[in-house]
Amino acid sequence: MPKSKRNKQVTLSKTTKKGRGHKEVIINAIRDAAEKFNSVYVFSFENMRNKKLKEFRDELKATSRFFLGSNKVMQVALGRSASDEIKPNLYKVSKLLRGDAGMVFTNIPKEEVERLFNEFEEFDFARTGGIATEKVELKEGPLDQFTHEMEPFLRKQGMPVRLNKGVVELVSDFVVCEEGKPLSPEAARILRLMGVKMATFKLNLICRWSADDFELYIDGPGDSDVECS
Repeated sequence: MPKSKRNKQVTLSKTTKKGRGHKEVIINAIRDAAEKFNSVYVFSFENMRNKKLKEFRDELKATSRFFLGSNKVMQVALGRSASDEIKPNLYKVSKLLRGDAGMVFTNIPKEEVERLFNEFEEFDFARTGGIATEKVELKEGPLDQFTHEMEPFLRKQGMPVRLNKGVVELVSDFVVCEEGKPLSPEAARILRLMGVKMATFKLNLICRWSADDFELYIDGPGDSDVECS
């Protein structure tokens, strides 16, 4: 009788979890950066786009080092209180590592750092769950921006469409999204097809620390595995 495969266990992944050793590497890297660089900034981010952030990090690679990930690990590295901080007032930086936040250690002058962060902005298509920045409504009639091959796909997204002599036609007004409301998967797809970008990837400075100064820009944001560059 053939051996049953029903109860055979299959390993879906051979990756190992990042444990204490990985955390210690990150903690040591942060503490090393605190010795090498003369200032550190905490920043928050909105609508993260990894490719754009990598380009920004590469641009500053010679003079700076970025850390993003587990806020708790970064807090431990800096010190959570005045009694265990690795340098005076760094515990104040630690307290602002909340939510979608990161750190950059740098030797770049303050004015240049502020300029770089203020100018950093990337517009992109919003993802499912993103908040619509405006109401988008399509009126009844021909949709010349879509080819006839797209009609079945548009129908699957809930749009009341049909083909009329090879032209995609909307048989009634259709609201793609409402301002201030989360985008459904269908709305996100339609907006992408229309070329409408509603997401803005930004980095917002929260605070700055140096050996002789601590400056708060805005109130910080909550937690994510640390990555450093």
